[in-house]
Amino acid sequence: MDKPDLARLIEAFDRLATSGFTMGAEWEAAHNICQAHEGEPPFDWGHALCHRIEGDDWNADYWYRRAGKRRSAGGVAEEWPAMRAELEALL
Repeated sequence: MDKPDLARLIEAFDRLATSGFTMGAEWEAAHNICQAHEGEPPFDWGHALCHRIEGDDWNADYWYRRAGKRRSAGGVAEEWPAMRAELEALL
């Protein structure tokens, strides 16, 4: 696993959180990092969150399954802190 890119992904999602998890350049940056590491569970989980932000739950659920995760009952803002803690533990 590419730890520098995992750190970049965390930073990208932190910026997304600051902007209220809206679509735009920060979303695109996070999505690009995830796509570059397709098949690696932490990045697949990030990919799921990207598509959840996008509003594409079907695609998000595909990526959650690939990551071995489930979509949380709460929203993205509630999911991100727990996800962040788990990803940081991998660094």
